[in-house]
Amino acid sequence: MKKSILFLFAIFALSTTSYAQRGLKIAYVDMDYILKNVPEYQQASTQLDAKAQKWKSEIEVMRNKIDDMKQTLENERPLLTKELIEEREEEIAFEEKKMLDYQQEKFGPQGSLIVSKRQLVQPVQDQVFNAIQEIGLKREYDYIFENSSNALMLFSADRHDISDQVLTMIGRNARLSKNEIKEQEEEKYKSVEQAREDNQEEAQRQQERQEREDERNEMLNERQRMRDSIRQARQAEYEERRRKLLEDRQRRRDSIEQARNNNR
Repeated sequence: MKKSILFLFAIFALSTTSYAQRGLKIAYVDMDYILKNVPEYQQASTQLDAKAQKWKSEIEVMRNKIDDMKQTLENERPLLTKELIEEREEEIAFEEKKMLDYQQEKFGPQGSLIVSKRQLVQPVQDQVFNAIQEIGLKREYDYIFENSSNALMLFSADRHDISDQVLTMIGRNARLSKNEIKEQEEEKYKSVEQAREDNQEEAQRQQERQEREDERNEMLNERQRMRDSIRQARQAEYEERRRKLLEDRQRRRDSIEQARNNNR
């Protein structure tokens, strides 16, 4: 903050000598005020908020599912074998990783939220900045500062506020000529193409997630088949031993009975 103040003082100090003859012409814009009064920006923000809320809800569903799995495991732990406990823990770890990957995919530095914000908001911001540039050149302002919640303006007189002029300029620029409409349609087509590419990338990521989940399910099924096979083999071995034991017991009985009959 101190550096910003010193920078502003340096600008005014250097400019005082250069423009002493005609005086310094300065203005500022309230970016928060401008964006609140641009319908396109408000619509874009609403769309973005809806998307973000949807993703947060999906992540919350995943988190609740994981919590339920953990609670169920703790409740059933005394009744489970070591193998079943390890299998449940693997399932929980898999679901946790899936949730974290999805969270990073949506809210990470290169996630869908950042991409969507750029696609929805950037055109409106560009329009605002272009209007500021045009006003600055036409009216020969030396400096146009920003006065908003994120900017440093210790004091600003209302007479230097050109925010409404920017809004007027944006409204006038919205009435496009035929050539400009054509150019806009071309840009819109490019945006559609970009959106299609983004959707394809999203579909690819979903397919990869599904493939990983299918692979994991197949591994679990194979493990279950092996356990069933071992269990069946043990059962068959037990039945065979039992059969032989019964046969040996029956032969001894028959032998004893035959010996008794012979002694009679």
